[in-house]
Amino acid sequence: MKKLLVLSVMLFSFFLASAQEAEVHEIHSAMLYNFIKYVQWPNEAEGGDFVIGVMGEEDVFNTLKQRYDGKPKGSKKYVIKKLSSPEEAATCAVVYLGRSKSNQFEAIKGSITGKPVLTITNGNGLAQKGSCINFKVVDGKLKFEMNQSTFGSNNLKVSSQLSSMAILI
Repeated sequence: MKKLLVLSVMLFSFFLASAQEAEVHEIHSAMLYNFIKYVQWPNEAEGGDFVIGVMGEEDVFNTLKQRYDGKPKGSKKYVIKKLSSPEEAATCAVVYLGRSKSNQFEAIKGSITGKPVLTITNGNGLAQKGSCINFKVVDGKLKFEMNQSTFGSNNLKVSSQLSSMAILI
């Protein structure tokens, strides 16, 4: 188990370091998938679907769909869903909101209040507004911000390994 954790951290660091060499949508997709490994949901042991909703980034949606749709996640299976409205976010375990739809964040936030939903965004200031994780470019390198209080209010637990790599809000 310890070797798996070390390997995951190394792979995660590789994705951060190679952000300039790959397509941004591929990096966001890979990082999103890796973020999930470091978050615990209250209903994780239950069966069913683990729904990842994507709004605003067709390339991220397509990459996630191709790589992970239908694959197992413990007793669940991944379902990648394109969101057409903020209200659909309430049916997801994870919501990725791309830059082109960042103006929809408040509506998504309203629809998931009290639900264990991991929000991952790519928009200026969205971590401060309540996104769990927000992508940010600092000195030409892709980083991510983490709003720890949002994790708590969404009833999600985040590992200290992920927190240690983030810009904490």
